[in-house]
This record gives sequence, C-alpha cells and structure tokens, in this order.
Amino acid sequence: MSTASHQPRPGRPAAAPPASGTPEQITAIAETLVLAYGLRPAEITRIPEGTATDNYAIVDQAGRQHFGKVYRVGSNLDLELASVELSEYAADGGVATARATRTRGHELIATHGRLPMSLWSYVPHTETAEGTLTGARWPAVGEAMGRLHRRLATHPAAAPALEPGAAICDVATARDRFDRLIFAFQRKPRLGAFEAWALQAARERHAVLGDVENVLVGLPPLTVQVMHGDLAGPNVLLRNDDVAALVDFGPPTAGYLAWELMRLGCDPKSFQSHGVEKWLTGYTDLALAYRDANPSAPMADLLSSVRVGCAAMLCSAFPLSAPVDRPHLVDAALESYAQARHAAALTILEQLPALERVLRDALR
Repeated sequence: MSTASHQPRPGRPAAAPPASGTPEQITAIAETLVLAYGLRPAEITRIPEGTATDNYAIVDQAGRQHFGKVYRVGSNLDLELASVELSEYAADGGVATARATRTRGHELIATHGRLPMSLWSYVPHTETAEGTLTGARWPAVGEAMGRLHRRLATHPAAAPALEPGAAICDVATARDRFDRLIFAFQRKPRLGAFEAWALQAARERHAVLGDVENVLVGLPPLTVQVMHGDLAGPNVLLRNDDVAALVDFGPPTAGYLAWELMRLGCDPKSFQSHGVEKWLTGYTDLALAYRDANPSAPMADLLSSVRVGCAAMLCSAFPLSAPVDRPHLVDAALESYAQARHAAALTILEQLPALERVLRDALR
C-alpha cells in the first residue's frame, strides 16, 4: 500500500464542485461513485459537520454504509492525498482508524469525475469524544493516542527530535495578533452578542500573555515528530468506552507531542462538564495509559503537557477570531466551543502549579 514518504508539497487545487448539498452536487457524487468506485448509491445524505470538506453518508444498493468527503474549491489535493495516506499509514500499524476505499484505478482520491472526493469505511454506533470524556474513556483515549504516536514516530517524513519547549508558541506574535483582532472588533459599527464576548475574551487573553511568557520559560526540550495534526474531540470516535477510530488526519507534519496530548486531553466541553478536579483525575488516567502504550516517549513530554497546552491555548486567537476572519464558520456549536475553551485555558493558568504537581506525583 502506498504511503506518504515525503513532506507534502504545494500542488494542484481542487476543481470547483457544485454547491454543497444541492441536487446538482448529489448527482455529481452519484456519478463519481459509479464511475470511480463501481458503486451504485441508493441514498446520499449530507452530514452538517465538516469545515474543510462537504461530508456525506452514503448507502449503496447492497445496504452497505460509506462515508464520503467532497473537497472544496481551493483545496490542495496533494495535501489532501498526503492526509489520507497518513491515515492509512497509521491503520497499517494497528491504529484504529477508518479505512479509505480505493477507486477502481487504485487511487485514494477520485479526481477524474465531476468533483474530487474520497470514500471511507463507515464506523457505526459511535459518538465523538467532544464533551463525552468520562470514566473508562480517559485511559482508552490515552492508549489510542499512545499507539498512534508510537506508530507515527516511524514515519519517514520526520524522525522524532528534541526542540526547545518554549518555541511551542511566540508570545510576541500572539500579542500582535490579539492587538489586531481587538482593533478589528472595535472598528465594527455594531457587535453581536458573540462578537462582544469575543472582544472581551481577546482583551483577557492579551492581559495574561505576560504570564504565558513565564509559563514558557520553565519548559525543557520536548519531542517533535509527525502527529495526527487535528486530534481533537470531534475526530475521535467512541463506541461505549472504547476508541473505535481516529479520523480526519492532517498531512504528515511534525509538531509537539505534548501539545497533541493536551489538545485532545483538555477537550473543552469535557473540562467544562466535569470541573477541574474531575478533569485532572481523567487526564492523569489518560497520561498513564499513554505512557504504557508509548513507553519510548520521554517523561518530559507528559509532565510538560499541561503547561504546553495552557500556553498554546492562550496564544491562539481561534476561534475568537472567527467572526472577523472566517464568519461563515460561526454557529452555535463554535460559539459554545470558544467559550468553553477560553474558560478552560484561564482556569488551567490559574491553577497550573497545583495541576502539574498532581500529574507529576501520579507519573513518577
């Protein structure tokens, strides 16, 4: 099976597909399924989720279920292909993922029909990890992440290496970004409720960036390697207390393991639902299971993960910036996520020494 063995390169953009969810696009998908996959659909249903692709649930005439991703205008198909290949590389190493279905020409992305798309195995009877991490799910997610990172450490795109932990984010750049975001909000003649909240949150973030600088100073060198790239709650499918699949990989790009650990481990809605004390118990269980599944990961990555995640969340302007930069993404779900993530980051900053002490005692 072909896998990505090089860094993704700039490449051909996706051709313009029909507007998402329209009868014309449904027809184009059906034609592509027949032409590229030899699959005759009985039902094609738009799935609302998906910020970078148009996603569809597909049932063929034999009753089998599939998941289809249609790539939008401006998508870089070389990068999209590298993302699919990374998912396949993880699956070949025993990581639980959805499998891509190859076309009749043995391609991972169909590009010869009216629109570019990929087809995936359907993972039934699941829910995402967004807001649902509790009990035995914490160690299950930790084990799955450990298996994933252990496998991706062997990916030829980038060997694991130690990099300065303080480089996880640039506070000066973050300060400038928040300055510009605050100015952009202030220039608006009128602010909606979420915009007014986002402006206040941006001011609060700007005010604590000096504390973030102090947080970064204490970080040791940390592991950088190929990662999933978008390992957040919505991309982890759970069946009861087990991880059924990790989905929606990015292209093979190196990043800090400690950040990917905390990005998923501090799922904002789970944090908000259970409170800091129960969250810390769950996150500790996640970290212990991760260590067992990926014993070669340096202890510094686990011990520093809360600090890294806190700094990275506070330096990130998204999704506060969405009303200015990507207003089409703003909906009730994004607003709820933004508020939960902001509250979690500030709480962790306030209680960071105590949180790190508990995690250190558990791991040593």
